[in-house]
Amino acid sequence: METEETVQSEQPTNEMEELSHTDKIVGVFSEPSKMFSITSLFPIKSKDWLIPLLIVFAIAGIIRSVAMLNEEVFFEAKQQQVKMMKDMVKNGTLPADQLDSALERIDSQMEFMRGPIGWIISIITTVIFGSIFFFIIVGIYFLCAKLILKGEGTYSGTLVASALPMYISAIQFIITGLLTFAMGKIVVDTSAAAFLNTDRSTILGFVLAKFDPISIWAYIVLAIGLAKMFKSKDTTKYIILVFALWILGGLLFFFLGQAFPFLRGFTGG
Repeated sequence: METEETVQSEQPTNEMEELSHTDKIVGVFSEPSKMFSITSLFPIKSKDWLIPLLIVFAIAGIIRSVAMLNEEVFFEAKQQQVKMMKDMVKNGTLPADQLDSALERIDSQMEFMRGPIGWIISIITTVIFGSIFFFIIVGIYFLCAKLILKGEGTYSGTLVASALPMYISAIQFIITGLLTFAMGKIVVDTSAAAFLNTDRSTILGFVLAKFDPISIWAYIVLAIGLAKMFKSKDTTKYIILVFALWILGGLLFFFLGQAFPFLRGFTGG
C-alpha cells in the first residue's frame, strides 16, 4: 500500500506537461532546445505554425505600408521601381515603347497603395505570397531532413520548427521598420550590407548581407527545432544543413537577379 501511494504521488511530477503556445514563444527566445524537445513529445498543433505565420507576415505588411508614409522612403521605393523598369528595357524583357506607360502605372499604383484599401491589399498579399514561399521552403527542409539526414520527422513537425523562430524575425521586421521611417531610407534587414549601404547586386554586397545577427539567430533556432522535431541528438548537422540552404538559396537568387532584375527583391538587391 505504501509503495502504491508513493507511485501515485510521484506520477504527476514525472509526467511531462504540454507547453502552451505562449510558453513556446518564450521558449524560442530563452530555451529553444528544451522547448522543442518538449514540443516533439506531443501531437503537432496547427496553431503552433499558423499563428506565427499569420502574425509575422501581417506585421511585415503593416510595417511596409507605414514606411511608405515617409516621403523620402516613398520616393526611394518609386526610384527603385523606375530603375527596375529601365533595366528590363536594357535587357530586352520590356519593349522600349512600353516604358512610359509602365512608369505611369507604377506611379498610380504606388499612390493607390498608400491609401487604406492599399494597406489592406498590401497586408493580404504579403500574408498570401509569404505563406506560399514559406510552405515551399518548409518542403525543402523536410525533404533534406528525411532524405539526406535520415531524420524521423513529419512535414507538420517541420512546419512548427520553421514557424516558431519567425517570432525572432518579427523583431527584425520591427527594427528595420523603425529605422526605415526614422532614417528616411529603406532598410531591408539588420545586416552589415544594410548599415554600410552596400550594393547587394555585387558579390561583396551578397556576402555582407549574410552578416546579419538576427537572421543568424533565427536560423540557429530553426536548426535546433528541426533536430528536435526529427528526433536527432546531433544538432550540428541540422545547423550545417540550414545554413547551407540559406547560402545556396541566396546564391541562386543572386545570380537569377543578375539575369532578371525584377528578381532582385528576393535578395534585397
